[in-house]
Amino acid sequence: MTTATLLRTRCLDWRLRFAALALIWGFSFLLIKVGTDGYAPFQVAFGRLLFGTLVLAAAMVAKRERLPRGARIWGHLAVAAFLLNALPFSLFAYAELTIPSTLAGICNATSPLWGMALSVVALSEDRPTRVRVAGLGIGFLGVLTVLGAWQGFHGLDAGGTAMALLASLSYPIGWIYVRRTLAGSSHSHLSMTGAQLLLATLQLALVTPLFTSAPTHFAGVPLLAIAALGTLGTGLALLIQYGLVAEVGPTTAQMVTYFIPVIATAAGVAILGESLSWSTPVGAAIVLAGAALTQAKRAPRADNAPRTPHPAGRTTRPTEPADRAMRTSAVTDRATRSPTPTSASAD
Repeated sequence: MTTATLLRTRCLDWRLRFAALALIWGFSFLLIKVGTDGYAPFQVAFGRLLFGTLVLAAAMVAKRERLPRGARIWGHLAVAAFLLNALPFSLFAYAELTIPSTLAGICNATSPLWGMALSVVALSEDRPTRVRVAGLGIGFLGVLTVLGAWQGFHGLDAGGTAMALLASLSYPIGWIYVRRTLAGSSHSHLSMTGAQLLLATLQLALVTPLFTSAPTHFAGVPLLAIAALGTLGTGLALLIQYGLVAEVGPTTAQMVTYFIPVIATAAGVAILGESLSWSTPVGAAIVLAGAALTQAKRAPRADNAPRTPHPAGRTTRPTEPADRAMRTSAVTDRATRSPTPTSASAD
């Protein structure tokens, strides 16, 4: 095989994996909706984490990876697990009891907007540019368009929408926490994320029995949806994302975030028969445009190496591989990103 043929093959391979990741995370919101048809939201989130943890555990065994050591690391991972997994997964499941999966998918796309706003306050080294501030304003204008603000949010379930938006807000809060506490860890991203998902699973294992009762029967289709959500949307999606980051870099890999609401909307309308008004796709397009602007690169500075954008709005030097891998894996299971410790979200 010639060098040119090999390069074309690798290029095709990463594009196929990129498309697969977008499809998996885009369909995650549909799977959440189906799962809540037969099980309580906490049960859906717990099952998702359990199946996802099993996939990562199998990958760790295959690669002979070990869980990280040290009480300090496990303490920080417990907080990351809550903010990036247990909390948003549960909130999205509760939200989809009263809002369509299409709206949940669009709310998830606001994470870069929240991240941009929070990074200005929490990361003093991250100075906003005019373009990024404009993107923030445009993005939230898109949110108001999706929600039909000019109609007084008529027909919108405020509680469900608020929970979906809070879920998307928890991701950048988690990313910033990870950046502050776990950056530069010597442990591999697979080891760190495996431990994080394990802790999130244990957290919901303790909480779920307190707020739900054991199901009297096991609904087949919803159970399959939860299993797919965990194995594909959480476990396998993270492994695919790791490969993409290593091969094409975090900047290209994180672009999958912008395809997720499109796929989530198409799946909800085509498969679940959810209604779609003109304001939903128009508002979603405005949200994505704003989110893209908030991730715009800074002009390289003479005294620093070129930097690449982080999902929550901060930039990193290429000389920080452990930190970069950690933050990127959290994008998003961006049903989610999924960034390290990860959201596995994107969703």
